[in-house]
Amino acid sequence: MIEQPFERLLWGSRLIVLLAVVASLVVAIGMFFVSTVDVVGLLGHMAHYPAVHGAERAALRSTVVAHVVEVVDGYLLAAIMLIFSLGLYELFVSRIEAAEGSEFASRLLLIQSLDDLKDRLAKVVLLILVVKFFEYALQLTFKTPLDLLYLSVGILLVSAALYLTKGKEPKPYDSHSG
Repeated sequence: MIEQPFERLLWGSRLIVLLAVVASLVVAIGMFFVSTVDVVGLLGHMAHYPAVHGAERAALRSTVVAHVVEVVDGYLLAAIMLIFSLGLYELFVSRIEAAEGSEFASRLLLIQSLDDLKDRLAKVVLLILVVKFFEYALQLTFKTPLDLLYLSVGILLVSAALYLTKGKEPKPYDSHSG
């Protein structure tokens, strides 16, 4: 008697995840905006590049490259939030009908379980870490040969991490499963 209404309530409670879906989508949009504003500022730096020479040009170049890395980092974070939002929606609420039959969806919406979502997010987080490593590597000053060795070991470890995350090919997006 109470079992059926309770089960309906329990099943309906999964829709609370819509709060996380909307919040993640808002954060993704915000990060895309922030990164795009950063790009506009970066273009301002680039506009001065032809007018400077010598050491000042080298310093400006380093600044521009560092800003490019920051922009890539921001866009990757925005992509994580977008993937997270889409994944949560598909896992807890419903398939995204607008994506069915889309070739693009087969590359983006390969999330069929929480493990798939976690794996997908982990790969993008790893990309952010690689970008951060690159950013720090650009700022290094080598005082001893050991500093260069440490950089080399870091590159080796990053390469190993990327190699180890290269897994099996995901299954295509199937609108009839789940």
